[in-house]
Amino acid sequence: MKFINKYLRNLKPYKLASHKIWAVKPQERAGILKLDWNEATVPPSPKVEARVRELLDGPGFFNLYPTTKNDRLLKAISGFICLPEENIQYFGSSDVLHEYICRSFLCEDDKVIVLGPSYDNFRLTCQSVGAAVSFFNYGKDFTFDADAFEATLKQTKPVMVYICNPNNPTGNYHTPEYVRHLLESFPETLFLLDEAYNEFAGPSSKELVLQFDNIIVTRTLSKAFAMANFRIGYLLASEENISAIGKIRNPKNISTLSQEAAVAALEDADYMRAYVDKVHEGQEFFIKETARFADHFQVFPSRGNFNLLRFGSKEEKVALIKYLADNDIFVRETTQDPSVEICFRVTMGTKEQMKRVVDVIDSFYKK
Repeated sequence: MKFINKYLRNLKPYKLASHKIWAVKPQERAGILKLDWNEATVPPSPKVEARVRELLDGPGFFNLYPTTKNDRLLKAISGFICLPEENIQYFGSSDVLHEYICRSFLCEDDKVIVLGPSYDNFRLTCQSVGAAVSFFNYGKDFTFDADAFEATLKQTKPVMVYICNPNNPTGNYHTPEYVRHLLESFPETLFLLDEAYNEFAGPSSKELVLQFDNIIVTRTLSKAFAMANFRIGYLLASEENISAIGKIRNPKNISTLSQEAAVAALEDADYMRAYVDKVHEGQEFFIKETARFADHFQVFPSRGNFNLLRFGSKEEKVALIKYLADNDIFVRETTQDPSVEICFRVTMGTKEQMKRVVDVIDSFYKK
């Protein structure tokens, strides 16, 4: 232990979920419904595969480092989100981006407030650099008390506030108007808006980075764009904040395959939007059909591609998780906070996929 970073010695690790899909033969994967990591349940745009195959069939590049400034990728992101390229930077996933943000803006014992329960990997990232993390949790039935939240910010005076918007796993969403109110009310606090699920949710807070220097927005292509395996995320921020993070960013850490696949995906945003529509259809179907199980569990509304289910007991929750897994359907057990200990999260897929889930749940309760 003597060689380990002192912040890591008693650090609670981020708990990973099932990943059986990589333990079976490729031909068996089609029978597995993986609804535990909020990945897309369909492949990405066909243009992604076409571009990757074009690269592999072209002149060799494997021995070379990737380009350190992909203007085509920056232009593609800029065109998609309608912000200047000067306010954008891409990274090898939003998780990696969060690490850069913490290293750039946090020092030992700096106070960070997480609006939770939320994505627990960010808590780990902050604590690994010595920041002091505390939580302001959503209330009973995961409602949000804005007055109490802002009173906590006034009292605590945090250096940074993390808001996953919409929130994973509870599905809460905050409007750009409310985010603006926070930025104006707390100008000395840096607000990190994690918009990993924004494409499913509605209006983004992205335009606020052009007016305020105390907001950073992170986005990803892993969810709605179905690009999780390519590990591409991007940052939206003021030019000054972009420059600050750029001091420690390693620009050669995003592979050529990932960069070019991302360009192809962004150039076919209509494919993504059609998938989002299918998820909304599947989500509506799931909520309607599971209403008959109201005596067993409650389904909370969500603005993301997932819903949280709360049960009467932990035993019932665990039993259903196991039954689903026995039927090759994997959901996410939530353990990051006592308020979600009797819950699990289900990624929403297409209507056909969610019908399979409902049928298995129905079979479980009929037993």
